[in-house]
Amino acid sequence: MADYDLAIIGGGLNGVSVARDAAGRGLRVILFEQGDLGGAASSATSRMIHGDLAVLERRAFRRVRAALAERDIWLKTAPHLVRPMRFVIPAHSDERPPWLLRLGLLLYDRLAPPGPLPASATVDVTHHPIGNALKRPFGTAFEYSDCVVDDSRLVIANALDAAERGAVIRTGARCVRADRLDVWRLVAIDRGHRQVITARALANTAGAWSASVAETVLRMPPPKAGTAQMSQIVVRRLFDTDNVYIFQNNDRRLIFASPYESDFTLIGSVGHAFKGDPAIVSMLAGDVAYLCDAANRYFRERVEPSDVIRTVSGVNMVAGSASKRAAQDGTMAFDARGGKAPLLTMFGGDVTTSRRRAERAVSRLTPFYPMSPRWSATTPLPGGDFAWTRFDDEVDLARERWKFLSEGQARRLVAAYGLRLAAVLGDATARADLGPAFGPELTGAEVRYLMAREWARFPEDILWRRSKLGLTMPPQERDALAAFMAGVT
Repeated sequence: MADYDLAIIGGGLNGVSVARDAAGRGLRVILFEQGDLGGAASSATSRMIHGDLAVLERRAFRRVRAALAERDIWLKTAPHLVRPMRFVIPAHSDERPPWLLRLGLLLYDRLAPPGPLPASATVDVTHHPIGNALKRPFGTAFEYSDCVVDDSRLVIANALDAAERGAVIRTGARCVRADRLDVWRLVAIDRGHRQVITARALANTAGAWSASVAETVLRMPPPKAGTAQMSQIVVRRLFDTDNVYIFQNNDRRLIFASPYESDFTLIGSVGHAFKGDPAIVSMLAGDVAYLCDAANRYFRERVEPSDVIRTVSGVNMVAGSASKRAAQDGTMAFDARGGKAPLLTMFGGDVTTSRRRAERAVSRLTPFYPMSPRWSATTPLPGGDFAWTRFDDEVDLARERWKFLSEGQARRLVAAYGLRLAAVLGDATARADLGPAFGPELTGAEVRYLMAREWARFPEDILWRRSKLGLTMPPQERDALAAFMAGVT
């Protein structure tokens, strides 16, 4: 008998979503991640949960409808991580005509399932707060509903749920060999120790490393796909409203500017083919200038490359012949020929459809062994056992229980942990009860929780993936954090 029903190589969003779905259906699951969960492209997304207007423009109506249905599922199952926002498209006389934009948004409304999010509308920005940040030529804009998500925490929430349902999550563990017989025999180096396990099926969800895993670990032909890099920039907060701006650039691309960690703005995305080591990704100077120029067509306050606080880039595999579709749906291949142990290869796809992709992937294994029915569409992620309309109420309740929290601190913590905040703060009655402070936000109690429960091993795991506190933490505080983590046993 095999040790596990399913082994997974790769702990990005695809990998942990498959682990969660499979564990919830009763399968024995183990996942190997050579670095940190969500350490690559899964933490460098546009952070949007949406139907994607660019896909709508290509008349892929069924995919838009499916993505909008997923948007509503995420609102119900991850209300702490996914927040509804009003998206704004200023009408630009040199780009798509206003009547076409309005017509497209009316169709967008029709494709969405009935729900509480408000429909699209036409806005006179000369008499509306959303126009304050825009240049004077823009008199009309179109507003519609979609959502934003904390992408890296979504990865962690999926992994946490998978682990609580019995999945074994191994970070810092690299699978170095996989032999395919009637079962898979895998050899992994887990933090310096050699481990051998067997599994009835294997999933290659290694993202940009999928081809390398196929060639060197599985010793079989790699997927026919290329790699693409997507990048965004982070700058100071450019507007006061809680909106996401969608800009039509002069090359017809749609560029977004979104609120980011309360004091910043995320501007993106720009993409191109990538060659090289996906572990070493840097944003090209030309791409930074491109996004700055796009923002400067619309915002009053100019953005220069020197204003960029941080660049965010990730690389993923994309099937070349179907790149437009794969950008949203991803690519999945299933191989169970000749009576050999099944192999699932899965890469690409956007955040919005990740739950559905995982559900479809695990369903491919149903002919090989029995499992429970599909379940993830109706089950909240850890901490998400409340209605999304109650988010502000949960922030107020947190401040009532832990009176030393400021409004901003409570909002960040509820957005990260939801109803599981007590596991972080416990019975503390003063900030001093939480141990040493690293900057104005991070405490020793939170660090200990992240290390014990959420697989954080290094300061970067906490500062850039479990949170984005690296944006504001001074170097000396980072050094203190590293020393503290080194002493945690």
